[in-house]
Amino acid sequence: MQQLEHLLKQIFEPSLIEPLSKQIFSKVEAAQAGFPRYQAWSEKDVILITYGDSVLSGGLPPLQSLHQFLREYLTGLISSVHILPFFPFSSDDGFSVIDYNQVNYNLGDWKDIEQLNQDFELMFDLVMNHCSRQSLWFNDFVNGSGEGKDYFIESDPKLDYSAVTRPRTSPLIVDVYTREGIKHVWATFSDDQIDLDFSNPKVLLAFVDIFIFYLQQGARFVRLDAVAFVWKVLGSNCIHLPQTHAVVKLLRWVMEQLDPNLVLITETNVPHQENISYFGDGDEAHLVYQFALPPLLLHALNRGNGHYLTAWARDLVALPKGCNYFNFVASHDGIGVRAVEQIIPKHEIADLGESVHNFGGFVSMKSNGDGTQNPYELNISLFDALQGTRTGSDQWQVERFLCSQKLLLSLQGIPGIYIHSLTATANDQSLVEQTGRTRSINRHRWQREEFETLLAQEHSPQAQVFQRYRALLALRKTITAFHPESAQRVYDCGDAVFVMQRGDAPRDSDIDKFHSVLAVFNLTKYPQQLEHLAQLPKAFLEQCDDLLSEENVSLADYKLKPYQVLWLAPK
Repeated sequence: MQQLEHLLKQIFEPSLIEPLSKQIFSKVEAAQAGFPRYQAWSEKDVILITYGDSVLSGGLPPLQSLHQFLREYLTGLISSVHILPFFPFSSDDGFSVIDYNQVNYNLGDWKDIEQLNQDFELMFDLVMNHCSRQSLWFNDFVNGSGEGKDYFIESDPKLDYSAVTRPRTSPLIVDVYTREGIKHVWATFSDDQIDLDFSNPKVLLAFVDIFIFYLQQGARFVRLDAVAFVWKVLGSNCIHLPQTHAVVKLLRWVMEQLDPNLVLITETNVPHQENISYFGDGDEAHLVYQFALPPLLLHALNRGNGHYLTAWARDLVALPKGCNYFNFVASHDGIGVRAVEQIIPKHEIADLGESVHNFGGFVSMKSNGDGTQNPYELNISLFDALQGTRTGSDQWQVERFLCSQKLLLSLQGIPGIYIHSLTATANDQSLVEQTGRTRSINRHRWQREEFETLLAQEHSPQAQVFQRYRALLALRKTITAFHPESAQRVYDCGDAVFVMQRGDAPRDSDIDKFHSVLAVFNLTKYPQQLEHLAQLPKAFLEQCDDLLSEENVSLADYKLKPYQVLWLAPK
């Protein structure tokens, strides 16, 4: 209770603290009875990211179709499923939530979620910053009565908002016609996604209720969507404010009262140092999205040069105890470039955007507040983004793509794999035309029969990627060096390669086969040898077992094939 009161004091005025802490404590205490217990994370943890309708089959509800597909092909290979927002929504493919407590009837119902949870752990989204214009809460605001009438942020459009950090080019303040006349409200992301007012303690209490409900419905992982924007103070940049961090800490506290192995994840697509601020002192997020990784890895493979990737990875700071990275290289959104604004030069980001255009994708922009715009994200299927390099398409698409996925699976943290990476999905231009949204290019809906027809064709990209990916997942879970908390050290062995060691340094004798692994990646379409070998531990310079090819390798005289990856274990 004392810790809870301390957190609430960072958010609200003193007179509110005692009644609020009693209400929150009572809600948590009521949820503790019979709450399930989870095991600590391990090298067996791999999270699949998917929409509820990414795989469709016959007349089955989409969630049942997805469950059947995952159960048949990925049982024992992934541990958890992140079902992107599966609630009733009005826009943004789920992130404009109408009702936080219901399953979208077009996908299924809570029984389908429960059945999926019997085979896989689950991640839910908590969309905190905003809700739909069509929500009951916003209807209360329009009518001036009911629970939600004071849940939104009114503001004067004539004030100066130039300091506010914007992730979009749409207007920040939008007009609303209410029973009391026109009002003006905050809408950080779109005019259909109206920002909630967390300075009203009733809003916080409502989200504590929703948060606990999700945990009770089987969510081991909860992803806080766009959480960086939840607190607003006019005249500030309205992002990462102290009250925002206190809200995250409060939700972490709620989790710890129920089960210390529950996992809170913050989704903050911002420069790297701002992103990792959500670890706090080990008392905020358990995992943060590794937003710098996708653009850095794409840039490295696009140029055949891992200079910035290696420098960034070598500078990663030690993590607070109990905290780690959620690593991903593709997701339902585009490949954000904000995280690398201070890492990759602007002209090289522009060059990368040009390659994305050449490979059928788009570049989305953000407003800077001074009338200028910068690239915000690259909208393209990752498989198609890697169909070539900055010199154009070539024959190395599958190998280049699998190199990216092997690197994802090797890094310290928990890997998150987008379903369209597993299935080598190409750009869906027809869906972009249908929705008018560039992000739709990477949100294809597979008909299961269509996918399995391609899977049966030995030389199709889907067959090549899916079968080899499944074998990778089966191998990875046997390698203890890939435990999320296993140490990571990155070596500079030349710009054409990326080299890192997972696990403790090899001992001179009695080496556990999987106690330490050296992961080596050729980032180019040309054969390569490692430079500066003397810096590597001696055990890796002698005969090693490559766990991927099951061959003996001596790095001293080994030449990597184009996009070849080694997972080396000392003999």
